[in-house]
Amino acid sequence: MLKFNLKLLPNYLTVLRLILVPIIFSLILLEYYLFAFIIFVIASFTDILDGRIARKYNLVTDLGRLMDPLADKLTQISTISALIMKGIIPFWILVILTSKELIMIIVAFILYRKQIVTIQSKWYGKLATVMFFVAIVFSLLSKIFIELSKITIYFYYIALVSTLFAAVMYGKNLIFNDLKHKK
Repeated sequence: MLKFNLKLLPNYLTVLRLILVPIIFSLILLEYYLFAFIIFVIASFTDILDGRIARKYNLVTDLGRLMDPLADKLTQISTISALIMKGIIPFWILVILTSKELIMIIVAFILYRKQIVTIQSKWYGKLATVMFFVAIVFSLLSKIFIELSKITIYFYYIALVSTLFAAVMYGKNLIFNDLKHKK
């Protein structure tokens, strides 16, 4: 029998978020937008909660450092993919977001293999995540409150600008701080 370990609570919350990803995706495809909105907000809440618990009670684990950002990106990308499949938002949003994430994953993997640096989450990365959260929420709510559909795309513009800004800032920090200190 599996035993609950309180020290792993942040990781359990991350796993819960991963479990919610296909549920959100399916609810959007089935056009249950209100339920998708509710589950998406719950998933986002678990993201906030797991980070706070892990830092406050010193429960940060290597698994959590790996799985938390993965769960965030899977939630974002799968939800945006479903919204695109339903014709709610344009495909190019996913292209930009996925390209940025793939570049960051490749760079992080190369640096990890060379034991150069571990990229830590910064305020601008969190801002980009929050802006995509807002944009996705507006997309889901725009199917319930049609008036919101006129402004939803602007939230994606802001989210994309913030995610590109985050990519530039991570690159700048990598070049001018992390790599410089490694020499």
